[in-house]
Amino acid sequence: MGLLVLLLLALAGWLILTGRLQRMTMTDGLMLGLAIVGAIMAAKGQGLPGGGALAIAALHGWRRLAGKARTRRGAASASPGSPPPEFDQRRTAPSLPPPAEPAGLAEARALLGLNEDADEEAIRAAHRRLIAKNHPDVGGTQALAEKINDARTILLRHAAENKRSHLSPSGFPQEPTGPS
Repeated sequence: MGLLVLLLLALAGWLILTGRLQRMTMTDGLMLGLAIVGAIMAAKGQGLPGGGALAIAALHGWRRLAGKARTRRGAASASPGSPPPEFDQRRTAPSLPPPAEPAGLAEARALLGLNEDADEEAIRAAHRRLIAKNHPDVGGTQALAEKINDARTILLRHAAENKRSHLSPSGFPQEPTGPS
């Protein structure tokens, strides 16, 4: 049991040093702590409570690994070389995600610190500036990095749609129509 304690402590130290502990869910962190406490209790001669704590932590880990394996098997069941189902081009319009709403645009602009007339270059520059400060590898959180990436995607898509709406069917800018 002493060896198990040392292995679990080494695992916890590795998670801390590599920064992976920050990306763990609260439940995973609690289960790691419970496994360490259970192993220490079992090593000190309290086998029943220590074994129970180890069993609970092991059950949690097994359920997590079984869930990941099921997810991988589902993805692997598609034919090789075919895109995942979410990228299937034959889907009908109702199953596609709804277009970005003005509220989503406003939130994306606020997150990146841009105004309404920002072009693609400004969007990319703001994204690079923010992601450099908030990337998980430099101490930021995964959730914030995903929000920043989503904001960039929404704004670039909106800018591309606006660009296309100002072009004629031939691809040239339209001349203003109406009274001047």
